[in-house]
Amino acid sequence: MWEAIRKFGLQHCDLETMLQNVNLLLRTLTLNIDTQYKKRIPIAFYVITATLAACYYYVFLICMAWVVAWRAPQTGDWLGATIVASLGITSEISTTKFIHMFLYIREIRELVELYRACNAMVKPGSRVETNLMKTLKIVKKRAIFFWMVISGNGLVYALKPAMQSGRHYMEDSFTLIGLEPKYESPNFELATLLMAGGVIFIVYPPANISAFLIIITGYSEAQMLALSEEMSHLWSNAQEHYQSKIKDINNSGSVLIQNEEEKWKDYQTQNKIVNEYIRERLSEIIKIHTTNICLVQKVESIYRILIAAEFILLTFGITVELLGRLENTYLQIPFALMQVAMDCFCGQRVMDASIVFEKAVYGCHWENFDVANMKTVLKILQMSQKTLRLSAGGVTMLSFSSLASIIRIIYSGYTALRQLY
Repeated sequence: MWEAIRKFGLQHCDLETMLQNVNLLLRTLTLNIDTQYKKRIPIAFYVITATLAACYYYVFLICMAWVVAWRAPQTGDWLGATIVASLGITSEISTTKFIHMFLYIREIRELVELYRACNAMVKPGSRVETNLMKTLKIVKKRAIFFWMVISGNGLVYALKPAMQSGRHYMEDSFTLIGLEPKYESPNFELATLLMAGGVIFIVYPPANISAFLIIITGYSEAQMLALSEEMSHLWSNAQEHYQSKIKDINNSGSVLIQNEEEKWKDYQTQNKIVNEYIRERLSEIIKIHTTNICLVQKVESIYRILIAAEFILLTFGITVELLGRLENTYLQIPFALMQVAMDCFCGQRVMDASIVFEKAVYGCHWENFDVANMKTVLKILQMSQKTLRLSAGGVTMLSFSSLASIIRIIYSGYTALRQLY
């Protein structure tokens, strides 16, 4: 048991362990993304997930619509209706991700196996693996940080009533159908329990699902940075390879080898040895690079619709939250903004790693290679100039500039609606 918990730590940041970590968390949501895991998901997980989903849909969808469409016009509490609506809209990010995972579970399982196959191309003990592990440690820190922020946000929101005197809900503007008067027992206890179940369903699925996206995009980022290091050291490694050949010959001491030594010193022989080494390394780099291009494109094709929906819900949700005033919605905004910000951050990191690789290819001293290797480098350069990107619905790329644009749109919408409100 303790050993299984330790694997969630930073000492175990290889791809296989991280995939097992996130799959363990997703199985509690009845989602199995690993084809190698053949055990049945316990029935208890199905019951718990269904119960939490029922709590969420009753509280944050049915009751939210009832408060906004029927109760607010009667009571005139439009501020409370705005706060309730902001909760309902923002929380839909969670259910959208959850439903998306169910609809695309086969494609996601195939994606996991493709990433495993890509990881199998890395030679154990090589410099590529060393550099890969350095970046993957940062990626795991990123996933843990995101999971803790999202889960912590939900925990603070759920515990907020306990920090106030008297009886309070997580959001006092909420009134649940059939549980009035809402502050009397057992209505208050039942409503609190239903809202707590709904909050768990709001924060737990996106924390785990987004952690999976962080890991797979982070692995592609790590691969590109590791390949960049290989390209940067390609010429110097080739020279070291030649010097090691000469050293082996000098240490042999035989007359035949001594004659061969004169041949090794010849420029043409040296050029042949160096370029043969470069040719082999370029072949390996092309294979891994091409695989990563396909992987990122597949990730983009699977998640582009989900991320677009996320952006739309974020825009409407935070705009309504701002209308409900920050003092009333200060815990809701970080939840929504953090999810989209992390998606944009991951997209930006993939783009940055791709640009680093492009610069490394151009700076690999290709001018010293033979014609065949020069042509190979040219092909790699042409491929690397098509920067790897993730998009939201194919409309906007996930990057810091996209996040800034979303924030500007939200503020513009809020400014315009505030006048009407």
